[in-house]
Amino acid sequence: MTVEARALAVSLGGKPVLQEVDLALRPGELLGLVGPNGAGKTTLLRLLAGLLPPASGSLRYDGESPRALGRQALARRIAYLAQGGDTAWPLSAEAVVGLGRLPHRRPFAGPSRADQAAIDHALEACDAAPFRDRPLGTLSGGERRRVLLARALAVEAPYLLADEPLAGLDPLHQIEVMELLRRTARRGAGVVVVLHDLTLAARFCDRLALIDRGRLVAEGAPAEVLDDERLAAVFGVTAFRGRHDGEPLLLPWRAYSSG
Repeated sequence: MTVEARALAVSLGGKPVLQEVDLALRPGELLGLVGPNGAGKTTLLRLLAGLLPPASGSLRYDGESPRALGRQALARRIAYLAQGGDTAWPLSAEAVVGLGRLPHRRPFAGPSRADQAAIDHALEACDAAPFRDRPLGTLSGGERRRVLLARALAVEAPYLLADEPLAGLDPLHQIEVMELLRRTARRGAGVVVVLHDLTLAARFCDRLALIDRGRLVAEGAPAEVLDDERLAAVFGVTAFRGRHDGEPLLLPWRAYSSG
């Protein structure tokens, strides 16, 4: 499956949020969306998920528009993890993860063996199995994020779009989630993740798309996108660079000063 966005633009509240964005999602790749606060990353992710119609431009899934493909088919092809972890659902963690299987089930049908296997695998992958029976409202913010990520994984869609999945997680689970997303991509899925942590973006992502003030200003390998000039111009920082255990290390270090 291929996902292609061409000249996407959208305005919210009469204000342009994204302008003329071209982007292709590729199977087997971990793509990071990076940029400062308010750059338009979440809006772009919602467009790619088919949750927000563009004001102009086109979005195609295997050459089909979201309308031609249909909501049910799109829900089986695109798994979406929204930003934030608050929910009022009075459901257990396992039941919440089970919601990810709804696109695969017939109306009023119970979970199949395949559904339960997908739920169990997703809970284990996100280190959420120990609290599978607990109501979601009793979990910490980080635990809820892991459950909601498991729900997205349970869809077993060709594409996984995750908006700030590291928010609220401790360092260990941040690394484990990035390793999980990379493994998911290596198994053939296309994974798109919104990140603010440039250190993890540079280390784990195959490709980065840098969004600034609603425009795609750079796209490519992390080392090319996050060069010194763009770090200063877009993020206003300088960085320490190196390698550790054979992997690139980029650490935002101090505020950039032209002087």
